[in-house]
Amino acid sequence: MPKTDKKNNAMKTYELNGAEFIELIKLLKIMRVSESGGQAKMMVDDGIVFRNGEPEFRKRAKLRSGDLIEVMDFKIKVV
Repeated sequence: MPKTDKKNNAMKTYELNGAEFIELIKLLKIMRVSESGGQAKMMVDDGIVFRNGEPEFRKRAKLRSGDLIEVMDFKIKVV
């Protein structure tokens, strides 16, 4: 479930709720960072998506609890 940190609208948290992981492009769509799967793929291809401070170019990268995703002004913490 997406949650917005009240201190900073750009910081959000995504709870895995028992799942082992979520794929990167799915997370970008669910969290409304991208408007579509195609746009999410382009963001990854363009190198503007960072995972734990490093550029992430794998569209289906498996994100696990503890990962921090940064895209433009958005930050998403996977818990």
